[in-house]
Amino acid sequence: MRRFALCSVLALAALCIVARAAGAETAGAAPGTAAPGAAVPGAAVPGAAAPSAVATPASARVEARSADLMAVGLVSDDRMTIHLSRLIDNAPVRDAAVTVVFRGTAHPTTAETDGSYTLQAKDLTLPGEAVIEFQVAQSVARQSLKGTLHLPSAAGQSEDKNTARQLWWWVLNFAVCIGFLWLISRRRKAASKEPV
Repeated sequence: MRRFALCSVLALAALCIVARAAGAETAGAAPGTAAPGAAVPGAAVPGAAAPSAVATPASARVEARSADLMAVGLVSDDRMTIHLSRLIDNAPVRDAAVTVVFRGTAHPTTAETDGSYTLQAKDLTLPGEAVIEFQVAQSVARQSLKGTLHLPSAAGQSEDKNTARQLWWWVLNFAVCIGFLWLISRRRKAASKEPV
């Protein structure tokens, strides 16, 4: 009986440690949960110089080439910025009409003053791979440049889901172990009470 009690206490202590660790991971991932006086990344420190640039998450990138053109598309949220240039001299192409075709829909772009082209579409927020076709029309010439865009899923959502799933997996494991220890102790107790 003492062994069972000791094993139960140890299993319960391990369960508490796992639950506390999972709670700390979840709380550590949430913004604004730092302890008082702790340094918060990106927060202004009195008397310190202001940071020159704020770190942003990496944006998805697609590159496509034809015989004489190269298109590079950078995706940030639901917006794509396209830089179109000639392969020979790397000069930007400013006088073209660019249409981007992906996921079965043609999206016209807007020419910007810096020589780039932009488009905004909700399809750019969907995770997964998408074949991108840049259709470039210049005066009488038309070209098609194709590439593949890899859009990552939102890391925070799947990470939180996996953390909760892992926590419940450990709870289930400890419950099964405690159940087996309880059954073994009952069998031993019953065996010791039976006359020989």
